[in-house]
Amino acid sequence: MTMRNYPTIQDIHEARQRLEPHVRHTPLLRADKIEKAAGCQLYLKPETLQITGAFKIRGALNKALSLPREEIANGIIATSSGNHAQALAYAAKMLGVKVRLVLPVTTPKIKIANTEALGAEVILFDGDNAARWRKVYEIAEGNNYAVIHGFEDPVVMAGQGTIGCEILEDLEDVDTVIVPLGGGGLISGIATAIKETKPSVRVIGAEPALTPKYFYSRKNHERTSLPLKNTIADGLRLSVPGQNPYPIIEKYVDEIVLVEDEHIIAGMRALAKDAKLIAEPAASIGIGALLAGNIHVEPDEKVCAVLSGGNWDLSDLAEIYNVAP
Repeated sequence: MTMRNYPTIQDIHEARQRLEPHVRHTPLLRADKIEKAAGCQLYLKPETLQITGAFKIRGALNKALSLPREEIANGIIATSSGNHAQALAYAAKMLGVKVRLVLPVTTPKIKIANTEALGAEVILFDGDNAARWRKVYEIAEGNNYAVIHGFEDPVVMAGQGTIGCEILEDLEDVDTVIVPLGGGGLISGIATAIKETKPSVRVIGAEPALTPKYFYSRKNHERTSLPLKNTIADGLRLSVPGQNPYPIIEKYVDEIVLVEDEHIIAGMRALAKDAKLIAEPAASIGIGALLAGNIHVEPDEKVCAVLSGGNWDLSDLAEIYNVAP
């Protein structure tokens, strides 16, 4: 692939071929029990059922498989809030290379345990995203590691975009696709796949109200940095939009909605109770947005919500679902 800072539909189709033997084509599930509350015909794309429990494997593996062998021979490195780390650990194990991952000290224990179980070396680091990346590049330089960014890399975005292809294949007449919005790599890939194939489909980004970086950047017509606040959706917690995803999102994403933590929790509960799916908060945000009435939908509208991942501690889940651990 050439050194562009965005993926093309061709890149996404190539990623699909590259990934086909290695990742799951996750099912599209009709969520009929949630439909009345959601106000539309609701379909779920549960990347919670993906290998490593989240969509991140698509982008991480697409990148790792597309790099020349000698470039990753010494090892790979990145930072992540947890799911990208697990995906890279899986990719490294598959390719038989070393992987080191710099994770925030706030990373859920299950994500750390899962990453280490795949053979990765985890370095816990107390600092914001920018500080963690400085640490990554410092280690990479000293050890000649390949750096794989979770959302800035167009090859990673292309891998995530394969989800958009699967949605269009499994639900040809889909009207609206709702995607969680964190760094922006997932929605950049999906929106490119959808808008380049079927421009009439509405693509909506759902962002935590406590970290509304893309929402305000759109309002201000420029990338806007905000103070970092804690949200239950730790996987979407970022203070500034991704540099490469931002223009793609401005081009292809029709609407960005903000979702309060209480509605994200309501989304988690609805998914567990009525769809029998355990989704982490970041993955439940689209359902939360629908339940809160944040997205205008019609009763006959076919809406697909992407559930980005399901890696969460049982003790935390017990609290959310009001059950004893």
